[in-house]
Amino acid sequence: MTTNKKKIFVTQTMSPRARALLTEREDIELVEFPNLISAPDFQAMLREHAPVHGVALGATRFGEVELEASGDMKVVTRIGVGYDAVDVPALSRRKVPLMVAGTANSPSVAEQALFMMLTLAKRASEMHAIVKDGTWAYRLGSLPFDLYGKTVLIIGFGRIGTRTAKRCLAMEMQVLVYDPYKSAADIAASGCEVVADLDTALLRADFVSIHCPKTPETVGMFGAERLKRMKPTAYLINTARGGLIDEKALHEALVSGRLAGAGLDVFEQEPPPVGHALHDLPNVIMAPHVAGVTVEAVDRMSEQTARNLLSALDGEPIRQNVINQDVL
Repeated sequence: MTTNKKKIFVTQTMSPRARALLTEREDIELVEFPNLISAPDFQAMLREHAPVHGVALGATRFGEVELEASGDMKVVTRIGVGYDAVDVPALSRRKVPLMVAGTANSPSVAEQALFMMLTLAKRASEMHAIVKDGTWAYRLGSLPFDLYGKTVLIIGFGRIGTRTAKRCLAMEMQVLVYDPYKSAADIAASGCEVVADLDTALLRADFVSIHCPKTPETVGMFGAERLKRMKPTAYLINTARGGLIDEKALHEALVSGRLAGAGLDVFEQEPPPVGHALHDLPNVIMAPHVAGVTVEAVDRMSEQTARNLLSALDGEPIRQNVINQDVL
């Protein structure tokens, strides 16, 4: 091994093709680590292998302590698009870019959002149980309904929100969009209706699908008061980040009949504790934070992550994938 090799930490979830993009470079050395490694163990690994020049993260947290342990970090990447587990200001202080996988998993998350809407509208769990349990005679007691003609409110019109909107438009739904950071003209040009006031828009929505990042501004955005503004026949979908919905308030709204149902791919605590109050509700469907983790999405995200790493180590980071643009 030559002394000028760049050492990269990659999570074990990275695809074989992405690894090949890195290992075909003679100046790169890879070190694998478990996706759910504990913070102390990860820090110890970094110190053991220092200097480490790049890292491809799954769910592992990364901040000042990890930067110090790595010795000479040049780029931090996420095999995904969310980065709430990364201390971005700490990276910026050291001029280390944080890079994400761009649009790689946005089709997958958009499909999951639509899947959850359809699953709830078509009462898939109930219909399955009627056939399985031999209660056929009750099949007309609680009819499914159509997405056709319904109103969906999409919160956040970025990579995922825009794709979700396209899929909802294809279902012939009326699509409202709330995103104060996007051009109203761009939203309108996509065939959606721009809404400037979230609370007013909630009064109209049959479905609400959340696609905004987790920030101090959005944490707890759906608490008790906001949930009360939704129709009692409406459904709330969250494939974005846990913590955007107050789960205690959501449970109260669901059991009291003030909200028809919910689809959750993300939770305040992940994994949520066994026996969580939401687990037993018949009007809730859940997934273990896998909306953006399909077979194809993992391949796309992994390959984009490998290209992100190489671009930064070669001194020309792919600008549109850099979160902390101030370091460029």
